[in-house]
Amino acid sequence: MKQQNPYTLTFGKEPTQLIARAAQSQQVIDAFLGEPSAQQVYMVTGIRGSGKTVFMTEIARKIASQKDWISVELNPERDLLTSLAAKLSSENELARLFQSAEINLSFFGFGLDVKSAAPITEIETALQKMLLSLKKKGKRLLISVDEVTNTPQMRAFAAAFQIFLRQDLPVYLLMTGLYENVSALQDEKSLTFLYRAPKIHLGPLNIGTIAEDYRSVLGLGEQEGLALAKLTKGYSFAFQVLGYFAWENADDPRAARQLARQYLDEYAYDKVWSELSRKDREVLCGIAQVKSGRIGDIRELLGLSTNEFNPYRQRLIRKGIISGDERGYVRVLLPFFDQYALAHYDLG
Repeated sequence: MKQQNPYTLTFGKEPTQLIARAAQSQQVIDAFLGEPSAQQVYMVTGIRGSGKTVFMTEIARKIASQKDWISVELNPERDLLTSLAAKLSSENELARLFQSAEINLSFFGFGLDVKSAAPITEIETALQKMLLSLKKKGKRLLISVDEVTNTPQMRAFAAAFQIFLRQDLPVYLLMTGLYENVSALQDEKSLTFLYRAPKIHLGPLNIGTIAEDYRSVLGLGEQEGLALAKLTKGYSFAFQVLGYFAWENADDPRAARQLARQYLDEYAYDKVWSELSRKDREVLCGIAQVKSGRIGDIRELLGLSTNEFNPYRQRLIRKGIISGDERGYVRVLLPFFDQYALAHYDLG
Protein backbone atom coordinates (compact mmCIF):
# COMPACT_ATOMS: atom_id res chain seq x y z
CA MET A 1 0.00 0.00 0.00
CA LYS A 2 1.40 3.37 -1.08
CA GLN A 3 2.18 5.76 1.74
CA GLN A 4 0.04 8.89 1.85
CA ASN A 5 1.60 12.05 0.46
CA PRO A 6 2.58 14.20 3.48
CA TYR A 7 2.26 17.48 1.55
CA THR A 8 -1.02 19.16 0.59
CA LEU A 9 -2.25 21.18 -2.38
CA THR A 10 -5.19 22.66 -0.49
CA PHE A 11 -5.12 26.29 0.60
CA GLY A 12 -5.71 26.76 4.33
CA LYS A 13 -5.59 23.06 5.22
CA GLU A 14 -3.01 22.21 7.86
CA PRO A 15 -0.57 19.79 6.20
CA THR A 16 1.20 16.85 7.75
CA GLN A 17 4.51 18.50 6.88
CA LEU A 18 4.40 21.95 8.39
CA ILE A 19 7.21 24.43 8.94
CA ALA A 20 6.04 26.37 11.96
CA ARG A 21 6.72 30.06 12.40
CA ALA A 22 7.54 29.46 16.04
CA ALA A 23 8.86 32.90 16.99
CA GLN A 24 5.95 34.80 15.45
CA SER A 25 3.25 32.49 16.80
CA GLN A 26 4.79 32.56 20.27
CA GLN A 27 4.82 36.36 20.14
CA VAL A 28 1.02 36.35 19.75
CA ILE A 29 0.42 33.61 22.32
CA ASP A 30 2.61 35.26 24.96
CA ALA A 31 0.92 38.63 24.41
CA PHE A 32 -2.57 37.17 24.76
CA LEU A 33 -1.83 34.90 27.72
CA GLY A 34 0.09 37.49 29.72
CA GLU A 35 -1.14 38.79 33.07
CA PRO A 36 -2.08 41.45 32.18
CA SER A 37 -2.27 40.85 28.43
CA ALA A 38 0.27 42.86 26.44
CA GLN A 39 -2.08 42.98 23.44
CA GLN A 40 -5.67 42.01 22.69
CA VAL A 41 -5.58 42.34 18.90
CA TYR A 42 -3.19 41.05 16.24
CA MET A 43 -3.48 41.34 12.48
CA VAL A 44 -1.69 38.85 10.23
CA THR A 45 -0.87 39.80 6.64
CA GLY A 46 0.85 38.08 3.76
CA ILE A 47 0.38 37.18 0.12
CA ARG A 48 -1.99 34.38 -0.87
CA GLY A 49 -0.37 31.09 0.02
CA SER A 50 1.92 32.53 2.69
CA GLY A 51 0.29 30.35 5.37
CA LYS A 52 -1.94 32.91 7.13
CA THR A 53 -4.83 30.51 7.73
CA VAL A 54 -2.61 27.73 9.04
CA PHE A 55 -0.77 30.24 11.26
CA MET A 56 -4.06 31.51 12.71
CA THR A 57 -5.42 27.98 13.22
CA GLU A 58 -2.29 26.86 15.06
CA ILE A 59 -2.45 29.82 17.46
CA ALA A 60 -6.18 29.39 18.07
CA ARG A 61 -5.72 25.70 18.86
CA LYS A 62 -2.90 26.34 21.32
CA ILE A 63 -4.83 29.07 23.11
CA ALA A 64 -8.03 26.99 23.21
CA SER A 65 -6.09 24.30 25.08
CA GLN A 66 -5.40 26.75 27.92
CA LYS A 67 -7.55 26.66 31.04
CA ASP A 68 -10.50 29.09 30.99
CA TRP A 69 -9.98 30.08 27.35
CA ILE A 70 -12.69 29.88 24.69
CA SER A 71 -11.88 30.06 20.97
CA VAL A 72 -14.39 30.97 18.26
CA GLU A 73 -13.81 31.42 14.52
CA LEU A 74 -16.20 33.69 12.62
CA ASN A 75 -17.07 33.82 8.94
CA PRO A 76 -16.34 37.36 7.65
CA GLU A 77 -19.15 37.08 5.09
CA ARG A 78 -21.81 36.70 7.78
CA ASP A 79 -23.25 39.02 10.43
CA LEU A 80 -20.33 38.54 12.80
CA LEU A 81 -21.98 39.86 15.96
CA THR A 82 -25.01 37.59 15.63
CA SER A 83 -22.77 34.65 14.69
CA LEU A 84 -20.63 35.24 17.78
CA ALA A 85 -23.65 35.29 20.10
CA ALA A 86 -25.06 32.17 18.44
CA LYS A 87 -21.79 30.22 18.75
CA LEU A 88 -21.29 31.16 22.38
CA SER A 89 -24.85 30.28 23.39
CA SER A 90 -24.68 26.92 21.58
CA GLU A 91 -22.03 25.64 24.01
CA ASN A 92 -23.82 23.81 26.82
CA GLU A 93 -21.55 25.02 29.61
CA LEU A 94 -21.76 28.62 28.43
CA ALA A 95 -25.52 28.40 27.86
CA ARG A 96 -25.96 27.40 31.50
CA LEU A 97 -23.74 30.30 32.55
CA PHE A 98 -25.79 32.78 30.52
CA GLN A 99 -29.04 31.38 31.89
CA SER A 100 -27.81 31.72 35.46
CA ALA A 101 -26.91 35.35 34.64
CA GLU A 102 -30.50 35.77 33.37
CA ILE A 103 -29.45 36.69 29.83
CA ASN A 104 -32.55 36.09 27.71
CA LEU A 105 -31.58 35.62 24.04
CA SER A 106 -34.92 34.28 22.83
CA PHE A 107 -35.45 37.35 20.61
CA PHE A 108 -32.60 36.21 18.37
CA GLY A 109 -33.92 32.66 18.03
CA PHE A 110 -31.02 31.03 19.84
CA GLY A 111 -33.35 29.05 22.11
CA LEU A 112 -31.88 30.58 25.27
CA ASP A 113 -35.09 31.63 27.00
CA VAL A 114 -35.05 32.91 30.57
CA LYS A 115 -38.59 33.36 31.86
CA SER A 116 -37.55 35.64 34.72
CA ALA A 117 -35.85 38.18 32.44
CA ALA A 118 -37.09 40.26 29.55
CA PRO A 119 -35.65 39.36 26.12
CA ILE A 120 -32.66 41.43 25.00
CA THR A 121 -33.40 42.92 21.58
CA GLU A 122 -30.05 44.52 20.68
CA ILE A 123 -27.15 42.25 19.75
CA GLU A 124 -24.35 44.44 21.13
CA THR A 125 -26.11 44.67 24.48
CA ALA A 126 -26.55 40.90 24.50
CA LEU A 127 -22.86 40.33 23.80
CA GLN A 128 -21.79 42.83 26.45
CA LYS A 129 -23.81 40.93 29.04
CA MET A 130 -22.47 37.58 27.82
CA LEU A 131 -18.87 38.77 27.92
CA LEU A 132 -19.34 40.28 31.36
CA SER A 133 -20.60 36.93 32.66
CA LEU A 134 -17.51 35.26 31.15
CA LYS A 135 -15.31 37.81 32.90
CA LYS A 136 -16.94 37.11 36.25
CA LYS A 137 -16.12 33.40 35.75
CA GLY A 138 -12.49 34.18 34.92
CA LYS A 139 -12.85 33.12 31.28
CA ARG A 140 -11.33 34.77 28.21
CA LEU A 141 -12.50 34.66 24.59
CA LEU A 142 -10.35 34.52 21.45
CA ILE A 143 -12.13 35.46 18.22
CA SER A 144 -10.48 34.51 14.91
CA VAL A 145 -11.49 35.93 11.53
CA ASP A 146 -9.77 34.71 8.37
CA GLU A 147 -9.32 36.81 5.19
CA VAL A 148 -10.99 40.01 6.35
CA THR A 149 -12.16 42.66 3.90
CA ASN A 150 -13.55 46.16 4.41
CA THR A 151 -17.25 45.20 4.39
CA PRO A 152 -20.16 46.75 6.34
CA GLN A 153 -20.47 43.65 8.55
CA MET A 154 -16.74 43.65 9.29
CA ARG A 155 -16.80 47.35 10.16
CA ALA A 156 -19.82 46.84 12.44
CA PHE A 157 -18.07 43.99 14.22
CA ALA A 158 -14.81 45.94 14.62
CA ALA A 159 -16.68 48.97 15.99
CA ALA A 160 -18.45 46.77 18.57
CA PHE A 161 -15.17 45.05 19.47
CA GLN A 162 -13.64 48.47 20.11
CA ILE A 163 -16.42 49.15 22.63
CA PHE A 164 -15.82 45.76 24.30
CA LEU A 165 -12.15 46.72 24.74
CA ARG A 166 -13.07 50.05 26.32
CA GLN A 167 -15.34 48.20 28.74
CA ASP A 168 -12.39 45.99 29.76
CA LEU A 169 -14.12 42.81 28.64
CA PRO A 170 -11.99 39.65 28.19
CA VAL A 171 -12.00 39.57 24.37
CA TYR A 172 -9.07 38.97 22.01
CA LEU A 173 -9.01 39.22 18.24
CA LEU A 174 -6.79 37.54 15.66
CA MET A 175 -7.46 38.51 12.04
CA THR A 176 -5.75 37.57 8.78
CA GLY A 177 -5.95 39.29 5.42
CA LEU A 178 -4.16 40.53 2.35
CA TYR A 179 -2.19 43.71 3.00
CA GLU A 180 -4.50 45.92 0.95
CA ASN A 181 -7.65 44.54 2.62
CA VAL A 182 -6.26 44.94 6.13
CA SER A 183 -5.06 48.46 5.31
CA ALA A 184 -8.47 49.46 3.94
CA LEU A 185 -10.10 48.33 7.19
CA GLN A 186 -7.49 50.06 9.33
CA ASP A 187 -7.98 53.31 7.44
CA GLU A 188 -11.57 53.60 8.65
CA LYS A 189 -11.51 56.71 10.85
CA SER A 190 -13.86 55.22 13.44
CA LEU A 191 -11.66 52.14 13.97
CA THR A 192 -8.56 53.73 15.47
CA PHE A 193 -7.73 50.69 17.62
CA LEU A 194 -7.14 48.65 14.45
CA TYR A 195 -4.70 51.23 13.14
CA ARG A 196 -2.67 50.84 16.34
CA ALA A 197 -2.96 47.04 16.41
CA PRO A 198 0.34 45.23 15.82
CA LYS A 199 0.70 43.50 12.45
CA ILE A 200 2.60 40.31 11.76
CA HIS A 201 3.72 39.94 8.15
CA LEU A 202 4.34 36.37 7.03
CA GLY A 203 7.34 36.53 4.74
CA PRO A 204 9.36 33.67 3.22
CA LEU A 205 10.12 30.53 5.20
CA ASN A 206 13.71 29.63 6.04
CA ILE A 207 15.36 27.89 3.05
CA GLY A 208 17.59 25.75 5.27
CA THR A 209 14.60 24.44 7.20
CA ILE A 210 12.77 23.61 3.96
CA ALA A 211 15.88 21.81 2.65
CA GLU A 212 16.11 19.73 5.82
CA ASP A 213 12.43 18.81 5.50
CA TYR A 214 12.84 17.73 1.88
CA ARG A 215 15.93 15.68 2.73
CA SER A 216 14.24 13.82 5.58
CA VAL A 217 10.79 13.34 4.01
CA LEU A 218 11.69 12.84 0.34
CA GLY A 219 14.97 11.02 0.98
CA LEU A 220 16.99 13.52 -1.05
CA GLY A 221 20.71 14.10 -0.78
CA GLU A 222 22.06 17.29 0.76
CA GLN A 223 22.56 19.12 -2.53
CA GLU A 224 19.30 17.85 -4.05
CA GLY A 225 17.32 18.91 -1.00
CA LEU A 226 18.90 22.37 -1.00
CA ALA A 227 18.33 22.83 -4.74
CA LEU A 228 14.64 21.95 -4.41
CA ALA A 229 14.28 24.21 -1.36
CA LYS A 230 15.83 27.14 -3.23
CA LEU A 231 13.26 26.71 -5.98
CA THR A 232 10.50 27.53 -3.46
CA LYS A 233 12.11 30.89 -2.56
CA GLY A 234 10.58 30.26 0.87
CA TYR A 235 7.02 30.69 -0.42
CA SER A 236 4.88 28.57 1.89
CA PHE A 237 2.46 27.31 -0.76
CA ALA A 238 5.35 26.46 -3.11
CA PHE A 239 6.97 24.43 -0.30
CA GLN A 240 3.84 22.27 -0.22
CA VAL A 241 3.35 22.12 -4.02
CA LEU A 242 6.96 21.26 -4.87
CA GLY A 243 7.06 18.71 -2.05
CA TYR A 244 3.78 17.16 -3.21
CA PHE A 245 4.84 16.66 -6.82
CA ALA A 246 8.36 15.56 -5.86
CA TRP A 247 6.74 12.87 -3.69
CA GLU A 248 4.39 11.78 -6.50
CA ASN A 249 7.14 11.83 -9.16
CA ALA A 250 10.13 10.60 -7.22
CA ASP A 251 11.69 9.06 -10.34
CA ASP A 252 11.21 12.12 -12.56
CA PRO A 253 12.34 15.39 -10.90
CA ARG A 254 11.87 17.34 -14.12
CA ALA A 255 8.22 16.30 -14.41
CA ALA A 256 7.68 17.12 -10.72
CA ARG A 257 8.94 20.68 -11.20
CA GLN A 258 6.95 21.19 -14.38
CA LEU A 259 3.74 20.02 -12.68
CA ALA A 260 4.47 22.18 -9.64
CA ARG A 261 5.00 25.26 -11.78
CA GLN A 262 1.75 24.65 -13.67
CA TYR A 263 -0.13 24.18 -10.39
CA LEU A 264 1.27 27.40 -8.91
CA ASP A 265 0.24 29.28 -12.06
CA GLU A 266 -3.34 28.02 -12.00
CA TYR A 267 -4.08 28.00 -8.27
CA ALA A 268 -2.06 30.95 -6.98
CA TYR A 269 -0.56 33.21 -9.60
CA ASP A 270 -3.65 33.69 -11.78
CA LYS A 271 -5.37 35.23 -8.76
CA VAL A 272 -2.35 37.28 -7.67
CA TRP A 273 -1.95 38.62 -11.21
CA SER A 274 -5.64 39.51 -11.52
CA GLU A 275 -5.37 41.76 -8.45
CA LEU A 276 -2.55 43.89 -9.92
CA SER A 277 -3.17 47.12 -11.81
CA ARG A 278 -1.93 47.52 -15.36
CA LYS A 279 0.94 49.71 -14.13
CA ASP A 280 1.80 47.23 -11.35
CA ARG A 281 2.13 44.55 -14.03
CA GLU A 282 4.30 46.76 -16.23
CA VAL A 283 6.68 47.53 -13.36
CA LEU A 284 6.78 43.86 -12.33
CA CYS A 285 7.68 42.86 -15.88
CA GLY A 286 10.48 45.41 -15.85
CA ILE A 287 11.79 43.87 -12.62
CA ALA A 288 11.53 40.40 -14.17
CA GLN A 289 13.53 41.43 -17.23
CA VAL A 290 16.45 42.95 -15.34
CA LYS A 291 18.19 39.89 -13.92
CA SER A 292 20.56 41.89 -11.72
CA GLY A 293 17.60 43.45 -9.87
CA ARG A 294 19.32 46.85 -9.91
CA ILE A 295 16.67 49.55 -9.53
CA GLY A 296 18.53 52.04 -11.71
CA ASP A 297 18.54 49.59 -14.61
CA ILE A 298 14.86 48.77 -14.09
CA ARG A 299 13.87 52.46 -14.09
CA GLU A 300 15.91 53.03 -17.25
CA LEU A 301 14.18 50.14 -18.99
CA LEU A 302 10.74 51.41 -17.98
CA GLY A 303 11.52 55.08 -18.56
CA LEU A 304 10.47 56.03 -15.01
CA SER A 305 11.95 58.55 -12.60
CA THR A 306 12.65 57.60 -8.97
CA ASN A 307 9.47 59.35 -7.83
CA GLU A 308 7.41 57.58 -10.49
CA PHE A 309 8.90 54.15 -9.75
CA ASN A 310 8.86 54.17 -5.93
CA PRO A 311 5.07 54.01 -5.32
CA TYR A 312 4.80 50.83 -7.41
CA ARG A 313 7.90 49.38 -5.79
CA GLN A 314 6.41 49.99 -2.34
CA ARG A 315 3.05 48.53 -3.32
CA LEU A 316 4.59 45.34 -4.73
CA ILE A 317 6.71 44.99 -1.57
CA ARG A 318 3.64 45.38 0.67
CA LYS A 319 1.76 42.83 -1.37
CA GLY A 320 4.58 40.36 -0.74
CA ILE A 321 5.47 39.98 -4.43
CA ILE A 322 8.94 41.54 -4.40
CA SER A 323 11.62 42.14 -1.79
CA GLY A 324 13.44 45.43 -1.27
CA ASP A 325 15.71 44.30 1.55
CA GLU A 326 18.92 45.17 -0.31
CA ARG A 327 19.38 48.88 -0.90
CA GLY A 328 19.19 49.78 -4.59
CA TYR A 329 17.93 46.34 -5.63
CA VAL A 330 14.64 44.42 -5.81
CA ARG A 331 13.85 40.78 -6.53
CA VAL A 332 10.72 38.72 -7.16
CA LEU A 333 9.84 36.69 -4.06
CA LEU A 334 7.53 34.11 -5.67
CA PRO A 335 9.09 31.14 -7.49
CA PHE A 336 8.66 31.21 -11.29
CA PHE A 337 6.51 34.36 -11.02
CA ASP A 338 8.95 36.44 -13.04
CA GLN A 339 8.42 34.04 -15.97
CA TYR A 340 4.68 34.08 -15.35
CA ALA A 341 4.62 37.89 -15.49
CA LEU A 342 6.59 38.05 -18.75
CA ALA A 343 4.33 35.43 -20.33
CA HIS A 344 1.08 37.09 -19.28
CA TYR A 345 1.73 40.83 -19.51
CA ASP A 346 0.48 41.30 -23.08
CA LEU A 347 -2.65 39.34 -22.16
CA GLY A 348 -3.38 41.70 -19.24
